[in-house]
Amino acid sequence: MSDNDSPTVDRRTWLKSTAVAGVSAAGLAAAGELHASPVDAGKPPAAQVRATSVATPDRAIVATTAGKVRGFTRDGVFVFKGIPYADTTAGANRFLPPQPVKPWTDVRPTLAWGPVSPHGPRTGWVNQEEQFLYQWDDGFEGEDMLRVNVWTPSTNDARKRPVLVWLHGGGYASGSDRELRPYDGERLAREHDVVLVSANHRLNVLGFLDLSQIGGEKYASSGNVGMLDLVSALQWVHDNIAQFGGDPGNVTIFGQSGGGGKVTTLMGMPAAKGLFHKAVAISGSLFSFGTPEGATKLANGVLTELGIAKDDLGKLHSIPASQLVAAAFAAQAKVAPFAFPKPGSLSLELGWQPLVDGKVLPTRPFDPTAPAESANVPFLVGNTFHEFSPGINNPKAHLMDWAALDKALQPRLGAQTAPVIAEYRKAFPNAKPLEIVGLAGADLFRRGAVLQAERKAAQGGAPAYLYWFGWKTPVLDGRPLAYHCQDLAMWFDNIDLAAQATGGVPSARALASKMSGALVAFARTGNPNHSGIPKWPAYSAANPANMIFDEKVEVRMDPDREARRLIAAGATS
Repeated sequence: MSDNDSPTVDRRTWLKSTAVAGVSAAGLAAAGELHASPVDAGKPPAAQVRATSVATPDRAIVATTAGKVRGFTRDGVFVFKGIPYADTTAGANRFLPPQPVKPWTDVRPTLAWGPVSPHGPRTGWVNQEEQFLYQWDDGFEGEDMLRVNVWTPSTNDARKRPVLVWLHGGGYASGSDRELRPYDGERLAREHDVVLVSANHRLNVLGFLDLSQIGGEKYASSGNVGMLDLVSALQWVHDNIAQFGGDPGNVTIFGQSGGGGKVTTLMGMPAAKGLFHKAVAISGSLFSFGTPEGATKLANGVLTELGIAKDDLGKLHSIPASQLVAAAFAAQAKVAPFAFPKPGSLSLELGWQPLVDGKVLPTRPFDPTAPAESANVPFLVGNTFHEFSPGINNPKAHLMDWAALDKALQPRLGAQTAPVIAEYRKAFPNAKPLEIVGLAGADLFRRGAVLQAERKAAQGGAPAYLYWFGWKTPVLDGRPLAYHCQDLAMWFDNIDLAAQATGGVPSARALASKMSGALVAFARTGNPNHSGIPKWPAYSAANPANMIFDEKVEVRMDPDREARRLIAAGATS
């Protein structure tokens, strides 16, 4: 999920709780030596002075199926922002599948971001260290938000470059195409000769309010229109990306956190079949789907909050979006409050989430098997070591010692606490107590990623590749560790744009070269191997290869298997 996976609690607040499980500042300040994470010993290279060039040449005019658009060039990369891929979702179009975009006759300027989906408040703004690391851009809200952005090395040149379509995080409740700085596609386009597309879509109540049991056939798909928006965006890519220098026959969807969940959901949607050819899920291997019963209960709660009768649903189309969103969050808090899963469990119900309706989404993707709809789609999946460690906003985090670690994990793991700690220390002999808190807390995403790789491999179709990201940021005394979103700067090769998260250190740049190279190799061929990394085998039961992205890049064979088994055992004991 990105920053507001729960409607009124931001991503780091609620998911960090899975990691700390009772670790307080006081607990961390128990006896212990301050252990700082390693920082690059070498000095960064001298900055190269480079003049930035921006222009709006005629070559930045491209014809789409709806009309011509004008973008701009930045240091030779063509950029188009806010291109409509479907009509506004306001008024009569609310809760309905995306409608065709209305054509235009003049050249439409696509020089700046379009609106983002209305969403709830972000609580993370009150935390200085989170602001410093994430540097959020919340954009401006509006219901005419079905827009795509494109970065490309060239236009109208008949080249067939790989196309990467980015799905943003934020669970299904918040986030946007420009929320985090690494999302910028300029460097991937310039340095790797690919086309990068990102998209906005409907979120929370606007994208996932199931009215099918209340309003009948008109609202048959209302519980999944947010996902159908993404199908429409992929259709736009199929129909238009050749003019932007991309290959519609070689499209890779990739997303992080909630965006990773969107990737694996699309993998199980019949409407999306054939519109993408590779898939990458980054720190988003959750099994979060609604049921018709639960979704209807939540919809009734929204109507109650608004004072709208079941036979008067037309009013839902005219009330201000802000009022609708506020009522939706209030209803969720009462009807479907967020609850953490037990250790070892993967069933995380988010309230606003895709609905298994038997049609748009026939079954739960990857639960219990990999979706048949994407059997021939190569899959790359993984997460970070620590995801939601308690080091951010806690200057005393490194004071944790082994006794404090045991006390912190006891409420979650009970009798399995000592064995779990021992297994993590065996797998990571140099790990400090704070790092082991993070490893145990990230089990939710780690277990999901491993299971998805296992189930994809067992399908016997296209291969799966599993990674685990362990590089720890040097900023803030290294306390954030390998946290949720830390790896985005590496995948996008955007170390400078995210320097407050990466420190801009040489090891970050070196790792970004390796990881972005693997992403692009995967997008080109379905295989992430390239000359800059060790040989990365496809995952299988007999060969459970994990590519470890850390100060040392290496392949290890399921190093935390026993720790995961013990955590799951603690959940059922």
